Amino acid sequence: MLEVFFNPPREQWEALCRRPSSENPAVRERVQDILRRVREQGDEALRALSLEIDKRPLDAIEVNADEIREASESVSEPVRRAIAAAEETIRAFHEAQRPQEICVLTAPGVRCIQRPVPIERVGLYIPGGTAPLFSTVLMLAVPAAIAQCPEVVLCTPAGKDGKVNPEVLYSAAYCGVKRIFKLGGAQAVAAMAYGTQSVPKVDKIFGPGNQYVTTAKQLLSAGTVAIDMPAGPSEVMVVTDGSSPASFVAADLLSQAEHGPDSQVMLVCGDTATAESVRAEVERQARQLPRADFVRQALDKSRCVVFPDTEDRIAFANAYAAEHLILAVREPWSFSARITAAGSVFIGAWTPESAGDYASGTNHTLPTCGWARSFSGVNLDSYYRKMTLQELTPEGLRGLSQTIVTMAEAEGLQAHANAIKIRLSDE
Repeated sequence: MLEVFFNPPREQWEALCRRPSSENPAVRERVQDILRRVREQGDEALRALSLEIDKRPLDAIEVNADEIREASESVSEPVRRAIAAAEETIRAFHEAQRPQEICVLTAPGVRCIQRPVPIERVGLYIPGGTAPLFSTVLMLAVPAAIAQCPEVVLCTPAGKDGKVNPEVLYSAAYCGVKRIFKLGGAQAVAAMAYGTQSVPKVDKIFGPGNQYVTTAKQLLSAGTVAIDMPAGPSEVMVVTDGSSPASFVAADLLSQAEHGPDSQVMLVCGDTATAESVRAEVERQARQLPRADFVRQALDKSRCVVFPDTEDRIAFANAYAAEHLILAVREPWSFSARITAAGSVFIGAWTPESAGDYASGTNHTLPTCGWARSFSGVNLDSYYRKMTLQELTPEGLRGLSQTIVTMAEAEGLQAHANAIKIRLSDE
């Protein structure tokens, strides 16, 4: 239950920022075996792995139209309305991110263009297990639709009955996803990366997952397929100065702890009185949650760090680089101006992380495990590649010729220099 550390020295910060799902050799070895089997055996491996891992046969890998129709009919009207409302806000925010073609005359007779081109084939991974995240379908499929990616496939694990969660299927259909596969874990990522007899090979894979999914994505990104980012078990850091009610802070911590036993929550505050009031509230609220077992396992790996100095609170927040960072402080915008590493920042006591998870409009697929220092969360740019074009007129080439020839010859690349000289030799 949220072990408290009072004003720890900086040499202890690295250990305090360590995630519970850090590099695990056993996980890596298991994932490597799964990737090898799927690469070599395709659908046969997917069916064998379903029996080994999920303890059920995988008769049909792809979801058919009847299954989608049946599932969609079972989704309640309130959930349908909620999905429509969330899709609207997510679409509005991502539509505003549309990249524009850039054309610049960098010198007389020299025109350079940057053109955004949608990624041809994208694969979406939707976590299932104990909490099928149909909200993640919206977060990944809506920007793919806005970017007009020609081919979108989706993998998500089926339940023990062999069926995919109906809200996941309904959300996918609502967003225009045509091909859905009953696959989860590292084997789903492998299927999309390599392609199998049933699953198309994609150019880029999106979506969060457990440590097996994250490890698979990272291994495959070394040379097989592009990925959105490392996105593993969920995490949140709440920074508070005591101005926000303890009940608000506790609720935000628990909203992430309930994701699963490998989630992590961090409380950063300025005094022990605030720490104790929040800890007491966490204990009280946790008892009432249906996923209390997961919550307690996550809290056992979580921490409360007390820093009397505001500068230390800011520095520690940047050192941790949280997936979700909630600033429940008196002057949150001033505090946020000094945050340099976070997946998504939630400003003030009235901005719960749940809003971003579902319906504020920002994307909830975010870098975890400190990767927020170097990766962005999913955004519309994630679905494009930027291709450059250039055109030189004869005058433009003459104007740059001396620069190009001088640099090429200085690098010892005479053929580069000759490509210029030959063109201008008759002048």
